Amino acid sequence: MVEETPMSQMSQSRALIFAAVAAGLLYLVGSIALGTPPKATDSPAQVVEWFQAHQDAARTYAWTAAFSGLAFAVFAGIVRGLLPSPVGNIFLLGAAAFIVETTVQAWIWAALALHPGTLAPGTARTILDIANFWAPLLTGADLAMMGAVTVLGFGERPLIPRWLFWLGAIAFVEQAVETITVFGSHGFIAPGGPMNLFLGAGLTLIWLIGLTVWAVRSLSGAPQAAEPAS
Repeated sequence: MVEETPMSQMSQSRALIFAAVAAGLLYLVGSIALGTPPKATDSPAQVVEWFQAHQDAARTYAWTAAFSGLAFAVFAGIVRGLLPSPVGNIFLLGAAAFIVETTVQAWIWAALALHPGTLAPGTARTILDIANFWAPLLTGADLAMMGAVTVLGFGERPLIPRWLFWLGAIAFVEQAVETITVFGSHGFIAPGGPMNLFLGAGLTLIWLIGLTVWAVRSLSGAPQAAEPAS
């Protein structure tokens, strides 16, 4: 194994920050482009009307997803290097699932926007329902990533600081509860509804920011683990 020099650690730290910021900005641009997408309760005709009016927006969202997937892969690869096995491998598998599921969801949106003038309303509604279940099922990938890091906070000599442990524990519990959106059909717990896109996404984003802070500090050599329990 090649020993890392302070310079290589600094390069990884910069790459991690750049990848995290790039992934976040690309996701933000894609979300802004979509604006207010069709809801799970919208009629088939409303779905078709939305894609006819927002054809470019949906394809822009898919375009940003392609690059954000690359950025998140760089981020995940660097973070995995800071985690011991086997939890590091679990984290990486969760991150890979996150990228794949998000990419599939984005290409479904782009496909619906390719020929919106010929979309049959019933077909459009069904295909969009498939894309909407991306959010409830993405919780599994989130749980893998969060659990792999959070478990390092257990024991008398935790490998992560207490603040990251509690942040991960809260986000993990919320994501576990959020799996109920699989059974939702309208309102707060609808697939692709507020619980997925606001509460869950918000807590996941906060956790990812916390993970980035910890990883950057780890690469810089700053003390990270909490004090052993007395």
